[in-house]
Amino acid sequence: MSTDRWNVILDERSARVHPVVVAEIGMNHDGSVGLATRLIDAAAECGADVVKFQVHVAEAETLPDAPNPPYFNNESRVAYFHRTAFDLETWRGLKARAEQHGVGFLASAFCTEAVRLLDVLGVDAYKVPSGEVTNLAFLSEVAAQRKPVLLSSGMSNLAELDAAVRTIRQQHDRLILLQCTSEYPCPVDRVGLNLLDDLRQRYGRPVGLSDHTMTNYAAFAAVALGACVIEKHFTLSRRMYGSDAAHSLEPAEFAELVRGIQAIDTMLSRPVDKNDLARVQDMKRVFEKSLVTTCDIPAGATIATHMIGVKKPGTGISAARLHDVIGRRATRRIAAHTVLGETDVEWAGGQRS
Repeated sequence: MSTDRWNVILDERSARVHPVVVAEIGMNHDGSVGLATRLIDAAAECGADVVKFQVHVAEAETLPDAPNPPYFNNESRVAYFHRTAFDLETWRGLKARAEQHGVGFLASAFCTEAVRLLDVLGVDAYKVPSGEVTNLAFLSEVAAQRKPVLLSSGMSNLAELDAAVRTIRQQHDRLILLQCTSEYPCPVDRVGLNLLDDLRQRYGRPVGLSDHTMTNYAAFAAVALGACVIEKHFTLSRRMYGSDAAHSLEPAEFAELVRGIQAIDTMLSRPVDKNDLARVQDMKRVFEKSLVTTCDIPAGATIATHMIGVKKPGTGISAARLHDVIGRRATRRIAAHTVLGETDVEWAGGQRS
C-alpha cells in the first residue's frame, strides 16, 4: 500500500473509500527482528492493509524514573525501550518486508528524533500517538514533513485536540482523526462511537477508530458509521511478553476482523433497490401464496369466497388479489385444488394477460 491510499482517504471528492485495516504490531516484537518479521508476515496473511510499529528513542523521550503504565511493570520503561530498539538498517529491512507483501508500513513516533528517523526511512504517513497530542512542538515537526498525519485522540479533550489540529493545519490539512480510548483493554461502554461523527463534523476531516477492545464488535460498528481507518493491536499470542500483547488480537481473530470489515464495506458500497425483485423471483414462486380453488367451479359461475383458498406455490394470481377475484366469473370449468391463473377469471373489459 502506497501513500496513494492515504490520499484517496483525504480526497474530499471521494464519495466513500474502502477502510484501511492497520495491524498495530507496536512493541510486540520485544526487540526480536525475527519476531518482527514473522509478525509482518502473519499480519499480511490475515489481510491487513498496513502494519504499524512504534519508534522509541529512550534518552529523547523519557526520564529514567518515569512511571510505567499500570498494565506493564516487568521492567523499567527506559530499559524496555533500550532493549527493544531497532537501528535504521533494521527498520529498512522491516519496511521492505512489508512492501514485499504489498502491505503499507506505518509507525508511531514518540519524539522528534523518531520523526527524523522515519523521514530518512521514507514513510508515507505519520502516526501521532495519543500521548503526544499536547506536544505542540512535536506536532509541528511531524507536520513539517508534509505527509498525511493520523492523529490519535485517546488522552485528549476537545480543547487539546483543537490546538493539535490547528498546529498541524499551519503546515497542511492532510489529517485523519482517530477516535481512541486509552484504556487497555477498553470496556465496550467507553469506545465512544458517537465521537466519530462529532470529530468528522468538528474538523471536517476523515475519521477512524484506534480500537483497544478485546473483540471486533466496535471496529465493525465503526466501519458501518463511516470510519475509514481501523487500527487494532496484533500479536501471535496474547501469552507473549510485552506491554501490549495481552490486549492484542491473535491471527485468527485479526483475520476475522479483516473479513468482517470487507463484508461490511461490500454491504455499504452495494445499495439495494427494494423495488428490484428480479433476484428473488424464484423465491417468491416457492414461498409466496396464490389463490387456489377449494372446490370444482363450473364455467361461468360467479366465484364466491368459499370457493377460494390461499396456498403455496406463488405461481398464480397473488394472494394479495383475493378481493379482486371474488365476484368475478370463471371463464372455464376449474377443478378443485387448482392454482388460479389470469385467464381463469373474467375481468371487466376482457381477460387480463
